[in-house]
Amino acid sequence: MSLPKYTLISNPWFVPPENYGEAYRLPPSQAKFPNQRFSELQVEFEQKTRACWCFMKPNGRPSYTPGLLRDLDTLQQAIKSESSEARANGEAPVQYFVLASKIPGIFNLGGDLTLLARHIRSQDRHGLMTYARACIDVLHRNAVGLDVPLMTVALVQGDALGGGFESALACDLIVAERHAKFGFPEILFNLFPGMGAFSLLSRRLDAARAERMILSGKVYEAEELYDMGIVNILTEPGQGEATLREYLAGRGRRFTSQCAVYEARRKAQPLPYDELRDIVEIWVDTALRLQEIDLRKMERLVAAQDKRRKAGGALRPVTDSRA
Repeated sequence: MSLPKYTLISNPWFVPPENYGEAYRLPPSQAKFPNQRFSELQVEFEQKTRACWCFMKPNGRPSYTPGLLRDLDTLQQAIKSESSEARANGEAPVQYFVLASKIPGIFNLGGDLTLLARHIRSQDRHGLMTYARACIDVLHRNAVGLDVPLMTVALVQGDALGGGFESALACDLIVAERHAKFGFPEILFNLFPGMGAFSLLSRRLDAARAERMILSGKVYEAEELYDMGIVNILTEPGQGEATLREYLAGRGRRFTSQCAVYEARRKAQPLPYDELRDIVEIWVDTALRLQEIDLRKMERLVAAQDKRRKAGGALRPVTDSRA
């Protein structure tokens, strides 16, 4: 498949935060969000396109750590609150919410497996449920466009596994570089992706194919998902951010109609929060039944991925059943 060639483009409209990587400051002419510091996010605002770029940079393993989830929750609530107030005045301070990563070769590896193994060993149902609820809170807001007129976009420039794949699926638009990999490795340690995978995949595809993807543990190339209609825009390695910036700059007045299409899709295929909550209950019950051999597989997967990450190589889930 031949792809259009994209080159880096200049962005004269880009407004960097005052303290790059730490302070979240939107231009006063566009929004009145409170200044907010994040420890595991880097937030940028592009004034011309009204795009809020949210780059994940979790402390430790590139997964959905409790700290990253708190930062995402805070940012989403701030955008939702300000956008709701501005909407009453006919304004739209943010039109696009872009979820991306600052970690080379990695979008997000999913659940905090070290934390999960600790909760499972101690049979801490409350701890597992608290973590799972935090995950679906963030995911559901993205799936419903924060309940305001904006588009959610996932920019995947590396591996998106487990919850990382789920968080991309929750977005209206998925942009992926050709080398990016997607998959659900949870089946390798006798679990399943419980924070939206089946709900989201069955709406994008159908229940049978969603089930096959989850049970197979297969790692998919970005181009495979593009051909399936899951990835919306496919681009060459290193071109993802430039491609998306160019795409957003070219939307202009078409934002209104495109946003309306996604809103119509949500009406036609609603994702109730209660559905995610009920599946999380099943996930927690299943996790608490895991045996020590399953937890050792989980920890070996973490160790293998960490080893590859430190070596600077692309991450791949361990597929050997002896892992």
